[in-house]
Amino acid sequence: MDNGENKYCYKYPHPAVTADCIIFGACHNLFKILLVKRGVAPFKGKWAFPGGFMKIDETAEECALRELKEETSLENAEIEQLHTYTAVNRDPRERVITIAYMAIVDLTEVKGGDDAAMARWFSLDQIPELAFDHQEILHAALTRLKERTNHIQPYKSHD
Repeated sequence: MDNGENKYCYKYPHPAVTADCIIFGACHNLFKILLVKRGVAPFKGKWAFPGGFMKIDETAEECALRELKEETSLENAEIEQLHTYTAVNRDPRERVITIAYMAIVDLTEVKGGDDAAMARWFSLDQIPELAFDHQEILHAALTRLKERTNHIQPYKSHD
């Protein structure tokens, strides 16, 4: 009897797919970046972009928006696809391809949720070491941000 458990078994191995969100917070043309502190392995305790595994019944964009809301409480961001990252060993758990999205939003309060222990805005000149290949993704996002805005000013907080 087929109970649906083997519905998606194939002869050839295939990768998992994730979506990651690179969110820039803007205030008077100054920018911060939204990161989450990972609450689970791998890279538990390290900072990363909000993101996660795509469900079988959603698009990559739907996944990105769902993960963004679950991990940061941020909703309704107008995201655009940045790039697809396919390095073979980019995730130590298994073969994972990620589709990175980015957006520029107004700075707003965020809070960690789901498997994110914390969510926080960081000044562009104070970004911590990032998990996975997120430093490479950040570089591409900063390049796109610079193209869009013609310059980048790190947001300097006075706290």
